[in-house]
Amino acid sequence: MTAANASTSTKSPLAQLTAAQREHIEALLASLTWEEKLAQIQVTFKMTQEECLDAARSGIGALFWPGNAADTNAVQRVAVEETAHGIPLLIGLDVIHGQRTTFPTPLAMGASFSAAVAQSCAVVSAAEARSGGVTWTFSPMVDVSRDPRWGRVAEGFGEDPLLTAELGAAMVSGYQHERLDEPGTMVATAKHFIGYGAAEGGRDYNTVDMSDQRLHSVYLPPFATCVQAGVGSVMASFNTMNGRPVHANRRLLTGILKEELGFTGAIVGDASGVGNLIPHGVAADLPDAARMSLAAGLDVEMGGHLHDPAARPEHPALLDGDDPALVARVDDAVRRVLTLKTALGLFDNPYVDPAAEITAPTAEHLSAARIAAEKCPVLLTNDGTLPIAPTARRILLAGPAATHTDHLGAWVQHFAAPPAHSLADALTAALADRAAATSTPAPELTVLGGQDPLGVTDAQIAEVAAAAADADLVILALDEPSQLTGEATSRADLHLPGNQAALVHAVAATGTPLAVVLVAGRPLVVEDWIEEPGAVLMAWHLGTTAPEVIADVLTGAVNPSGRLPMGLPRHSGQLPATYDAHENTGRPATRGGEMIKPAFDMGLDGPANLQEFFTSKYRDLELGPRFRFGHGLSYTSFTYRDAELNRATITRAELNAGQAVEVSVTVANTGERDGEDVVLLFTRDVLASLAPAVRRLSGFQRVAVPAGTTAQVIFRLERSHLALWDDDGQGWRVEPGDFEIRLGPDPDAEPLLLTVTD
Repeated sequence: MTAANASTSTKSPLAQLTAAQREHIEALLASLTWEEKLAQIQVTFKMTQEECLDAARSGIGALFWPGNAADTNAVQRVAVEETAHGIPLLIGLDVIHGQRTTFPTPLAMGASFSAAVAQSCAVVSAAEARSGGVTWTFSPMVDVSRDPRWGRVAEGFGEDPLLTAELGAAMVSGYQHERLDEPGTMVATAKHFIGYGAAEGGRDYNTVDMSDQRLHSVYLPPFATCVQAGVGSVMASFNTMNGRPVHANRRLLTGILKEELGFTGAIVGDASGVGNLIPHGVAADLPDAARMSLAAGLDVEMGGHLHDPAARPEHPALLDGDDPALVARVDDAVRRVLTLKTALGLFDNPYVDPAAEITAPTAEHLSAARIAAEKCPVLLTNDGTLPIAPTARRILLAGPAATHTDHLGAWVQHFAAPPAHSLADALTAALADRAAATSTPAPELTVLGGQDPLGVTDAQIAEVAAAAADADLVILALDEPSQLTGEATSRADLHLPGNQAALVHAVAATGTPLAVVLVAGRPLVVEDWIEEPGAVLMAWHLGTTAPEVIADVLTGAVNPSGRLPMGLPRHSGQLPATYDAHENTGRPATRGGEMIKPAFDMGLDGPANLQEFFTSKYRDLELGPRFRFGHGLSYTSFTYRDAELNRATITRAELNAGQAVEVSVTVANTGERDGEDVVLLFTRDVLASLAPAVRRLSGFQRVAVPAGTTAQVIFRLERSHLALWDDDGQGWRVEPGDFEIRLGPDPDAEPLLLTVTD
């Protein structure tokens, strides 16, 4: 989206207001004092109930959730009945992937390649949270990130802008519904604007430096899509962008977000982000930081500093209202906050029914979480070891994740329901169910779990190896604990923690068939052991129903269908350059379309060697990630047939007018099991004015195909899928020429050819 075609979304909270509601907002705004205006544009957190009540009496605009419906009603009642203007509160909470019922982490949902999965998570989360009085969530995170060292990759949808945009917009729709005044809604917040996922070294809160071309082509599209989906709030990011902190960056917050993208909602700061301008070294003190942030376009300060009678009883307003420009900016911010409250229907009904508060997962919500989780595990490798064969009579389940229930992942509520069972419990039940269905004896399951994932001992390794020698099959459930993922959990070393790889080596040495279940919150480096097991299942952190879902995948009751939303690197030293949509260098290390392996003994005795030597690669590492974006196996097999375009050429004028090219393919399930395939569509601009991505995700569809049947999939290639963004002033444009269209994860698949003409 460019400034030329930016427009207010018809789904935005502002667009939902009637003329009478707009007039009420303007009248209310005109009646507020300067101090009351400043109070409206701040949100505070980590407060006791008494402090919440005091803050409500002071006229504050938003609070973090007090903890239940009754307490929330109490603070709303104070705001409505004991203040001069009776303005209800926004009640915020970090509802990221569940309130009472925890869904898979967003990165795991990214592996589903399903907007329906993301939307169902948001619908359930909103119903549960709103029942307790929450009206504002700080989700979805639509930061594109290509560096799994960053712990917050667990909160996003992966490395690709299109996947992130589609799933982010689906969550916005799930939180906000068609209208915010419907039951069970919350204001969604697209975060973190912008570039947060590109922090140097994958280190949280760190510096970001990027070109306008990279900003517009990779990091802005998910936010633009969320704005078009009507997102009510956007959160500013902690990082600097080209030297200027985003919280004080007028070009980004006002110029791009509000003017270029047409965002009409409220921009909220991240926790203490305004105050962070002081250690950033760009603000002298808190008043200076507040003025800078407001002038840049921030609408709500998170931290409660703008108006604080408790801290400054004699002069509670942090800023003076003697600058006309600042007054106008504050008026605009207050107007945006009042718009959200009006669209939510809070002026008509600020309370919730305490008797109707959802305080535990319902059967319906657990079912939705399980259906979602079933689409997320990624089968990385499999030589036939999985699913568990009926002939495996003695099964050993071992490893740190075998017996614990730590499957919720990063950013979960402390009161969220944990899984009711461990993987050992769930696998025991799943094997018994299969035995009953087939009228066969259940296998003997031995469990050796309980190891510390941060420190597996030599004695525990020896114990597992000894038991493995007497088993027909070993399943190792390995674990990157939830506390190692999320905010402030960047990791320099992405190997499995705690010597867990030694368990793989020890079991593999026995010769007993081995399957590994990898419970993790990010892509890990698995290079030192990945070739030893017969099968490896990337299970992620799947939420409340995780054990049952993993057990069903292991037994074959669920056919794995997830695909990697981020590649798995071979080494941390590659990062972040393992992402899929990279540009070719002038000396790409390829030969005949295949990535070459390092040649330590490569001499300089001929032109061929010279050509291969002076290429972009690591001398000590094979090219590319271990598993690339979109990788994922199934218990069945799929083939693509009759792929075609409905037209071989299209003009730029037709694309600009909204016309599209249809790409169709028949997906055949050639195996013996029903399954779901994720059909990926990639494009490559063969010759462009800028170095094009080697392949660019331009579409994805999940399709269920019963064994022995076929299904047709149709994509629409539109202008946005073919355009490039240039910082020469032209912005987004489609250039004439040829485009290669490929279906499926194989980068060397035979392409279809589309020609764009003038």
